[in-house]
Amino acid sequence: MGWSQDLFRALWRSLSREVKEHVGTDQFGNKYYCIPQYKNWRGQTIREKRIVEGANKKEVDYEIGDIPTEWEAWIRRTRKTPPTMEEIVKNEKYREEVKIKSQDFCEKEKLLSKETSEELLPPPVQTQIKGHASAPYFGKEEPSVAPSSTGKTFQPGSWVPQDGKSHSQ
Repeated sequence: MGWSQDLFRALWRSLSREVKEHVGTDQFGNKYYCIPQYKNWRGQTIREKRIVEGANKKEVDYEIGDIPTEWEAWIRRTRKTPPTMEEIVKNEKYREEVKIKSQDFCEKEKLLSKETSEELLPPPVQTQIKGHASAPYFGKEEPSVAPSSTGKTFQPGSWVPQDGKSHSQ
């Protein structure tokens, strides 16, 4: 199936005026091509195509990281010019440095958090809750008829309705 597919592609390219230009190769052996914008036999303008031919011919064997980030950006048209090998090597070194620095930072942070968490946290406080804060007798043993106040706090007294008599009489 592979040789017939290649033959069909070659025939199609010759009829459609597609010309593949080799743009570059990465450190993994992947080859990158550009097919410039052209007009087909109908007169339609076909925009530029960017293609990668993998070093590993089976498409299902590709995983994340098989294509360098810079080349992927070029294929997806987020950058106009293809990357150079020097640029790829420089960015790879920078990514390794950042990875090492972040690992060092995480290790230092773990050590500091263990030391400071033991020193800074106060012992847990145990509270005893009786009743509900919205109850008129919160904090007292039983409600009183007369209101009471101790400086900053005011506790209203309990109200009990009279024997069914209204006050308007």
